[in-house]
Amino acid sequence: MFFSAWVTLENEAGEEMTYRIVGADELDPKKQYISLDSPLARALLKKTFDDEVAIKNELKETRYTVVDIHYGNR
Repeated sequence: MFFSAWVTLENEAGEEMTYRIVGADELDPKKQYISLDSPLARALLKKTFDDEVAIKNELKETRYTVVDIHYGNR
């Protein structure tokens, strides 16, 4: 996946969430836009359907599976 993609992820609990990867100046959490510079977006770049990503911080690691990718309007 690349810049401007809409990506739907599923976490380990089976919950889905959808985000759009945008430039830092377009960041808007209310629209589910995440910055290209965020740890999640960086982990997602060049991933494809059914790939897994892991995001680590000081407290824990969270794993997601890519369940959908598309471009254009949501």
